[in-house]
Amino acid sequence: MGHGLTQMNTDRRKLKYKELTDKVIQAFYKVYNTLGYGFLEKVYENALMIELDKMGISAKAQSPIKVLYEDKIIGEYFADILVQDCVIVEIKAANGIIPEHKAQLLNYLKATNIEVGLLMNFGPEPEIKRKVFDNWRKGNGTRIDTETTD
Repeated sequence: MGHGLTQMNTDRRKLKYKELTDKVIQAFYKVYNTLGYGFLEKVYENALMIELDKMGISAKAQSPIKVLYEDKIIGEYFADILVQDCVIVEIKAANGIIPEHKAQLLNYLKATNIEVGLLMNFGPEPEIKRKVFDNWRKGNGTRIDTETTD
């Protein structure tokens, strides 16, 4: 019985904001197929913002995000794109996604109240990693990550 409950929780976490992230991924591929590889991250960010707007999806580029530690603001960073105040999109234009890129996104999720993030690489091959970090897991030292490649 425990295994079934664990699987159900894992499935639910994978589905968090699935419809929204699927649309963002669709916009990513539209931009990638149009521009290809070789531009700076800012170019892809601007193009992705246009595609999200065309899809009627509310998004903010370079949105300030407060980083919290024990309920105190300890810093601020700027999310490449914050979609509907619930999904962080981190854009890369690198040869490939490396562990540091994943750690960066995971730390953003861990330090904020945002639970879902997309790491999108406009490299020689398009790459996407989806991270989920549930708010109820934050602050107690326990971390369960899910990653799916779309």
